[in-house]
Amino acid sequence: MASSAQWRKLYDELYKLYGDCTCPLKHASPFQLLVAVMLSAQCRDDRVNEVTKELFAVAPDPASMAELPVERIAEIIRTCGLYRNKSENLSACAKKLVDEFGGGVPHTMEELTTLPGIGRKSANVVLGDAFKIPGFPVDTHVNRLLNRIGLVDCDDPVKIEAEQNAKVPPELWSNFSHILIQHGRRVCDARKPACDRCTIRPICKRRGVKDK
Repeated sequence: MASSAQWRKLYDELYKLYGDCTCPLKHASPFQLLVAVMLSAQCRDDRVNEVTKELFAVAPDPASMAELPVERIAEIIRTCGLYRNKSENLSACAKKLVDEFGGGVPHTMEELTTLPGIGRKSANVVLGDAFKIPGFPVDTHVNRLLNRIGLVDCDDPVKIEAEQNAKVPPELWSNFSHILIQHGRRVCDARKPACDRCTIRPICKRRGVKDK
C-alpha cells in the first residue's frame, strides 16, 4: 500500500506539468454541470460542449428541462453516446430536482447519488467543481493511471477513492483527479503510453506496460 508521501509526490510532479485545472465541461450553474457530466459518459468533452450549447438554449435550468419532452431532449443530444438512456435520466433528474429539491442541486454525496443517472464519480465532479466541496472523481483515466503507476492495485473506483482520500489532503482531491486525467490524455495513453517523454517515469511502476 502506497504511503501518503508517495501520493503527495505524484501530485506534486503532475502539478508541475498541469497546475490548477478546471473542468473542461462548459457550464453556467451547478445544474448545467450536472447535465454535462451525465452526457459525458462515453462521449468526448468537446462533443458534450457542442450538445449542451443547444440544450441549454432551450432548457438552462431544472424547471425548463422538466417541461421539455423526453423525445426533444433525445433529439438534441442524439450525437452523444447512449442518448436514449441519457434523455430519460435527464428528464427524470430535472423533475426530481424540482419536486424534491426546490429546483436546486443538492450539496451532498448522499443526495446527489439519489438522482437518476448520477453515481459517485459524477457526484464528486459536481461537488468539487460546482460547490468547491472536496471530492475525488475516479474515471477510467484515474483508475488506469493509479494502477499503472502503482499507487493502487484495485479496479474498484469506490475503493480507489477511499484510498486516495485517506492519503491526500482534501483541498487537493478535485485537482488531483483533473491532473491525472490530463496526464492520461496527453502522455499516458491506455495502449501506447509515451514513457520515453514522461517526467514521472522514475516513480512509475509501469504495471502492464510492455517495452518495445
